[in-house]
Amino acid sequence: MELTNVALICKALGDSNRLEIVQMLSDGEKCGCRLLEKFEITQPTLSHHMKILVECGLVNDRKEGKWHHYSLNCDTLLEFKNFIGSLTCESCCDKKDSCC
Repeated sequence: MELTNVALICKALGDSNRLEIVQMLSDGEKCGCRLLEKFEITQPTLSHHMKILVECGLVNDRKEGKWHHYSLNCDTLLEFKNFIGSLTCESCCDKKDSCC
């Protein structure tokens, strides 16, 4: 996963509403109207949050009539998870030949 994509995802998840939306979608596809019921925000504000989540690739958007249905993009989520999992906590101070 490219670092620019990782940064976009981190920025998207930096908002607590978007993080909660992703959490809600983890158990399956939801209509935008169902998501809106859980928040004290307007429909345009929800649309703004969804646009950010769709643009960074975390969420898929499927339109059915006038309704939008959202689901997690499992491929992107798995790539992001693998990137985060590849990070380690080894520091130079833990090494014997440390310059610190």
